[in-house]
Amino acid sequence: MKAVILAGGRGERLKPITNNIPKPMVPLIGKPVIEYILLWLKSYGITDIALTLGYKSQSILDYFGDGRRLGVKLAHFVEDVPLGTAGSVKNAEEFLDEDFLVVSGDAFTDLNLDAFIIFNKNRGGIGTIAVKEISNPKGFGIVDADGEMRVTGFLEKPENPAKNIVNLGIYVFKQEILKYIPNCNYDFARHLFPRLLEGVQREKARGGNPERFQLYAYNTDAYWSDIGTLKSYYDTNSFIVENFDIYQDFFV
Repeated sequence: MKAVILAGGRGERLKPITNNIPKPMVPLIGKPVIEYILLWLKSYGITDIALTLGYKSQSILDYFGDGRRLGVKLAHFVEDVPLGTAGSVKNAEEFLDEDFLVVSGDAFTDLNLDAFIIFNKNRGGIGTIAVKEISNPKGFGIVDADGEMRVTGFLEKPENPAKNIVNLGIYVFKQEILKYIPNCNYDFARHLFPRLLEGVQREKARGGNPERFQLYAYNTDAYWSDIGTLKSYYDTNSFIVENFDIYQDFFV
């Protein structure tokens, strides 16, 4: 399976750390967070990886090159103008000739990718969203799912979230999902997921096949931090230090 890492983030809330580097290059225990993500993917046998780049992309290109140093093979897709999360993946369509993962280039997690991928394969939908219950969901996408873990609703960053199951920005998709993404600035949470939910309802109404549009939710208790603020950045570094015996292979 191939993977796409969304690595165009500016990290506005992490200034001054991100004054001169893009958010994926923010260091965790001395290494850029995106380097950890690459090694995490490699540990599950995923080595054919695309990077979608934007803000200060040259720093990432100079640091990682073709990925050979880390034992992976990198393809680069640099955006002249921002394309959104889904539009960035569409821009890498030539690379995506099979089912694929999408992961954020600026989050730290120990999600079990094998279990995540198997869960998706055992469903008949178009893809799966990794979700997690957190104590403070404000600022995150909220996911509703039924008893079979079919996604039934998606609300992107509501002001006062009524639920606390959030989207982790980690997805596995069938390759065919690309045909539902236009060549423009287009977002998974704001545009594509609502469109797919509408497709499910339309297929149900006409007695068709709703599974062709159906997203599933994979609920995990894995550690995850989007490193979105200076506090979460500090907390993530502290977490790694406190659990260094678990993560040391990624940082030595």
